Amino acid sequence: MLALIFVSLGWAFPSGTLYLPLDDRPPNWSPCTWQVVRCPPRALYQGRQGASLEALWGWLQEQTGHTLVASLDALVYGGLVQSRNSPLPLEEAQRRLEVLSHWQARTGGRVLAFGVIPRHPDATHRTRNLDLLRNLGDAFAYVEAPWDDALPGSPAVAEAATLPIPTRPGADEAGQVLLLRALNPGMRVRVLYDQPQAAQQVTRYEGIPLQESVSRLLAAAGAVAVESRPDLVLVVYSGGDPRRGVLTVLQGLREAPVALADIARVNRGDASLVRYLVALDLYPGLASYASWGTPGNNLGAALAQGGLFATPLCQRAGNPVAWCEERRTQVLAQAYLEYLWGEIGRPWVRARFPEPLTEEAARYVFERLQVEPMPRLGLGQLRPEGLKFPWGRSFEAEWQYRLDWAPNSQR
Repeated sequence: MLALIFVSLGWAFPSGTLYLPLDDRPPNWSPCTWQVVRCPPRALYQGRQGASLEALWGWLQEQTGHTLVASLDALVYGGLVQSRNSPLPLEEAQRRLEVLSHWQARTGGRVLAFGVIPRHPDATHRTRNLDLLRNLGDAFAYVEAPWDDALPGSPAVAEAATLPIPTRPGADEAGQVLLLRALNPGMRVRVLYDQPQAAQQVTRYEGIPLQESVSRLLAAAGAVAVESRPDLVLVVYSGGDPRRGVLTVLQGLREAPVALADIARVNRGDASLVRYLVALDLYPGLASYASWGTPGNNLGAALAQGGLFATPLCQRAGNPVAWCEERRTQVLAQAYLEYLWGEIGRPWVRARFPEPLTEEAARYVFERLQVEPMPRLGLGQLRPEGLKFPWGRSFEAEWQYRLDWAPNSQR
């Protein structure tokens, strides 16, 4: 959870939306900090141990609302990690999903859900997981099954083809994507590639051509692909020439706000591209940026955050302009810190500290990162104040920060 607290000005996004994250890692939990959804108490998610299921089910049955965006893996197994190795029988897994039908019957609300096709070879009960997804029927308003990390040899893409529901690459961004579908559907999106030939290539961890991955993502988000008059431009940066990447961003900005998915590397951004964006003062004007995960993760996070908080789109939904700018600044600040962690923090701490990581490790790596330049965003200079390791490992860091308001900052 980020330490920066924004002034709550109210919003016009539907206020009765509930969100049950996959787990409490930053990519999944961050929507709970955006002030657009109602989430369970974080204490119900117990890190690597998984969610407290009885407490999570109990919380849900106490809630009213018109839309629920829910992780099936959290409700059935306790989270993504638990879904890979839980010995739970299929019949019990199906029984646990009845909590969703009970909520629908009581509230009359709709459910948008996602269940992950697990990573290979980690999952020990793949058939059970797939059978659960295969037999969901038409119980929900929308359900999808993103597949997790389809490296060569993974059966995930072939397994996905056997399911009667939409599938695509990804996992940790899925909650954000379905929140966009719930809160701001129908967005017109133009997709620009820094290298047009990359659209036809199969990207690492995805198992299908990049263009197909993007097409499935837009469908999941309830967005519409267009070639003209877009509401948002999704720039897909596949790397190789950061100057070409900057030119593609500038091309997009002539048409609409730009959401930038940096997929040049896995779990880290392109340092040269980011330096150009900051030096040219382009980064603060982006609708969103994502580089923290796999290509599917970054595409989904950039699209979702841009679709929710790009100022024209956010205003069109009836939200105050100052509120929209605060949310956009928040996601850009978090995205920059995630980039910094992947590029410098994670390699640095892995070379010096064993896992599980301690507060001492957090203190030392934070001191190292404090010497790195920070961008001035639309609402002030980004100032990190600390970080911690919510799961005791180097893959994810949870930042605290503030913005030092500039005299000419707009609120």
